[in-house]
Amino acid sequence: MGKLKFLLARIAGLNWKQMFRKIDEVHEKSGRSKLFIFFDMVWCGLRYQAGYMDYWLFEMYDLNAAQRKTVLTRGINNGFIKAYNDPAYMPEIENKLKFAHNFSEFLHRDWLDYSTASDAELDAFIEKHPVFMVKPVDGQCGRGIEKIDVRELTEPVREHLDGAGKVLLEECVVQHRDLMALHPCSVNTCRVISFTHGKKTRVVAAYLRIGNGKYVDNFNNGGMVVPIEEDRGEIIYPALDKSGHLYDVHPLTGVPIKGFKIPLWDEVIALVERAGQVVPQVGVVGWDVCVTDNGPLLIEGNDYPGHDIYQLPPHRTNGIGVLPKFQKAMSECLSEAN
Repeated sequence: MGKLKFLLARIAGLNWKQMFRKIDEVHEKSGRSKLFIFFDMVWCGLRYQAGYMDYWLFEMYDLNAAQRKTVLTRGINNGFIKAYNDPAYMPEIENKLKFAHNFSEFLHRDWLDYSTASDAELDAFIEKHPVFMVKPVDGQCGRGIEKIDVRELTEPVREHLDGAGKVLLEECVVQHRDLMALHPCSVNTCRVISFTHGKKTRVVAAYLRIGNGKYVDNFNNGGMVVPIEEDRGEIIYPALDKSGHLYDVHPLTGVPIKGFKIPLWDEVIALVERAGQVVPQVGVVGWDVCVTDNGPLLIEGNDYPGHDIYQLPPHRTNGIGVLPKFQKAMSECLSEAN
């Protein structure tokens, strides 16, 4: 019934023009007939809860049945979110101000709610941190983030910030020297996906986001991504940008990406496992973690983490997706709860 509901919902909101555009692209890339591709898309929707974007993005037309079963599709991911993330508690992670309050012990940096800050509080923050980050309270994908140096402003800081809406001001974090060498212009963060049930939290998957000339590392804002082997914190694949380019070494710094090891990885895992217990009613969370010379800290959490970045075709061994990792983590947490 769940698969049928997913399919009917997808059909109701289907962008047919976009779908047939993707069929054309798959046809050009695979050489298969468009009619075959159409019916195969429908089958994947029924059998694997895969939308046409999943079919295209994960190159499911090149996967056999055993491989397809391992792909975490949009429908399956949505099912996990619906089953394990209580909507009443999701704002505790989604809203950046609430997140800052709830997870203050994991932030290890100063922050200020600009909407309620007095002139004295703002002046004190700026005096201590003349360079700081400005984040929209409800922003996503790195959009709306600004790095401000008050010494370079040509207008009063309040005048500059008043047009930004409801924002959070944060002290700039300084990443670990190894990550700094990889790309110094951005804070290169680890996205770590966890599953929590009851008193148990398990890390499911992780990837590193790397900047490429900008001060943000987000994949949708010019950055690169590459999975992290969660059992040891090592990178074994080339990084990928949104244009599909692969990088064994960073194009700006020349630092090798394949073989790179995330510093203090055991501490990253421990941090996420502790953070997962703060709001356990939200079971599936994507944590953005910055590793510093003094240890890891949380940048933010995502209560609706995407399902795509950590299982893209260039990053899959033998075509195997990330779903078995989710199933293993869930099985461990649920069995211990019982």
